[in-house]
Amino acid sequence: MSTLPQTVRQTREKLTALVRSLDPEAAAFVEGTRGGAASVVVVGETNRGKSSLVNALLATPGLSPVDAEVATATYLVFRHAPEWSARACYAGSMSSVSFDREQLVNWVSAAHELPEGMLPPRYVEVDAPVPLLERLSLVDTPGVGGLDSVHGELAAEAAASATALLFVVDASAPFTRGELDFLRTVGERVETVVFALTKVDQFRGWRQVLEADQALLAEHAPRFADAVFWPVSSRLFELSFKAPNPDAAGMLRERSGIGDLQGALQELVVGRAAMLGEANGLRALATVLDELLARSEADKRALSSGEEEAEALRSRRDELNAQRRSSTRSWQLRLRGEVQRARVEGSHEVSRQMRDVQSWFRTAIDSASRETLAGLPQQVDAALQMVSGRISAGLGIRLSRLTDAALSDLFSPEELAVIRGQFARGATPPVVLRPPEKRAPTAEDKLLVFMGVSGGLGAGRLAAMPLAGLGVAALNPVVLPVTIVLGLGAGWWMARTRRHSADKQHLKQWLSDAIADARSTVDQLVAEQLIEAEQQLSLALDEALGRRVDAIEAELREVDKALRMEAGERTRALQSVTRKIAELSSGRSKVDDLLGRIRALRDRS
Repeated sequence: MSTLPQTVRQTREKLTALVRSLDPEAAAFVEGTRGGAASVVVVGETNRGKSSLVNALLATPGLSPVDAEVATATYLVFRHAPEWSARACYAGSMSSVSFDREQLVNWVSAAHELPEGMLPPRYVEVDAPVPLLERLSLVDTPGVGGLDSVHGELAAEAAASATALLFVVDASAPFTRGELDFLRTVGERVETVVFALTKVDQFRGWRQVLEADQALLAEHAPRFADAVFWPVSSRLFELSFKAPNPDAAGMLRERSGIGDLQGALQELVVGRAAMLGEANGLRALATVLDELLARSEADKRALSSGEEEAEALRSRRDELNAQRRSSTRSWQLRLRGEVQRARVEGSHEVSRQMRDVQSWFRTAIDSASRETLAGLPQQVDAALQMVSGRISAGLGIRLSRLTDAALSDLFSPEELAVIRGQFARGATPPVVLRPPEKRAPTAEDKLLVFMGVSGGLGAGRLAAMPLAGLGVAALNPVVLPVTIVLGLGAGWWMARTRRHSADKQHLKQWLSDAIADARSTVDQLVAEQLIEAEQQLSLALDEALGRRVDAIEAELREVDKALRMEAGERTRALQSVTRKIAELSSGRSKVDDLLGRIRALRDRS
C-alpha cells in the first residue's frame, strides 16, 4: 500500500504530465514551485550552549561567537556553498555587505564595534562547505534577554516560519518558567520541535535533570510530553579536533552525541521539507488546473452553443471596455476608500503597538539591575523590528484581500481562474511597488523600505519577521497578493549612535525618544507607500481588464472557427474537449484531497 508521500509524488507527476500535454509553460511553472530547502531555527536562553551547539553541528569550532557578551538582535543564517563567504544583509533595497568570516564577531556582537560607517545588519548570512548544510539551513537566533522577554516573542515568530525548531536547554538545571512559557506559546505555531540537552559531560546528574524536564513538559506544555531529548556535549566534540590520534577523536565524537542529533535533524526536518515542497507543487497544480478547466469549458461552449456563445462574448467584451472607459469607475472608488481606511487603521495599529513596547520596557527598566540596563537598547531594537513586521504583515494581508475583492467584483469565477494562472506564470510580477527615489542610506536613516508584489501564488508570509529577508515563504493562492516589508532599525541605531546613561530615568527618556522617532517615521512611510499602492494596484486592475478583453477576442476567433467546422468534425472536437474536462476535474479533486490529507498529517504532528 502506497504511503502518503508516494501517493502525492505519483499524483503530482501524473497531473503535471497531463498539464504538459496541454500547456508546457504551465507545467514548467508547476515544476518550479516545489523548491524550498529545509530550515532549522535554533533558540534557547542565554548561556545554555546554543551557539556552541551550532558550531558543533557545523563541525566548525569558533564559527558562531559564543561569548555571553556577543548577544545581539542579529540572526546568523548558515547555508551551503562550495566556498566560505559572509555578508551582512539589510531590510529593504539596501545592498548586502560582504566581509571576511574572521570579522563575524564585529557584525553580530554588542561588545564589538561595527566597521566604520556601517549600519547594523538585520541578519548575517554565512555560506559554508559543510555537509549538513547540503540538506538544510541553520538559523542561530540572537541571545538578547531571555525567552521570557521580548526576545522570546521574536524567536517564536522566527520559528513559526521554519521547517523545525531546535530548542536548546542544558544539564545544569530543569526548565525555567520562561522556557516553559515559550514552549507553550510556540506549541500553537511550530509543527516540529527537536530538543537538545547540552553540557551533559559537565553535570553527572543530567539524567535526573532530563527526567525533571520531561515531567515539566507533561505538566506545562503537554504537546511535547513525549518529545525525544538528544543529550549532547559540544565541548567533547570540539576536543575531538585536538585529539592525539583518530581513534581518540572518534571516541570523543561518539560520546558527544552530535552525530546522533545531526542524523535526527536530517531525518525529521528534511523529510518534512520535502512534503511541504510537494504541497507547494499541489497548490500550483490547483491554480493551473482551474485555469485549464475554465479555458476548456469555454471551448466546449464554443463548440456546442455557436452563435449564442459568440453573442455572449461580444456583450461581455463591450461591458469590460465600458468599464475601462468610464470616468467614475466604481472599483477605483472602492479601492481608494479601502486604501484610506487601511491608512487610518494602520496608524492606530502603529500607535497601539508602540505604546505596548514603551510600557513593557518602562516596567523592565524599573526592575532591571545595572548590568541588565546595558542590554536593554538591543532588546528595544528587537522589539521595534518585531512591531514593524507585524504592521507590515497586517497591511500586506489587507491590501491582498482588497485586491482580490476588487477583481472578484470585476470578473466571474471562471475569468478569475484564468487571470490567476496568467499572473502566477508571469515573467515579472503584475505589480511592483518601490519606494520613491531617495538619497543613499546613511546612519541617520531609521527606516528602510521595500515594497514588492509577488505573482499569482505569491509569497504571502514574507512579512513574517524577522525572517522576512531570509527567503522564508509559504504559498498563498490569492490574486495579486501584496506584501509590504518595513525593515526597522531605529532601536539599535540609537543604541549605537547616542550616548545613554545606565541611570533608569535617563534610559526611560532615551526610550521615549527612540519610540517617538520610530513611530513618526513608520507613520509617514506607511502613508506614502499606501498612496503608491493605490496607484499601482489601480494600474494592475486596469491591466487585468485589458487582458480579459484580449482573451475574449481570442475566444471569439475560436467560436468563428467552430462555426466553420463540419458537423462530424465538431462532434469529434466536442467529445475530445469533454474528455479533457473530465480528466482536469478529476485531477483537481485529487489535488484537494491530497492537500487535505497533508494538512491533517501536519495537524497531528
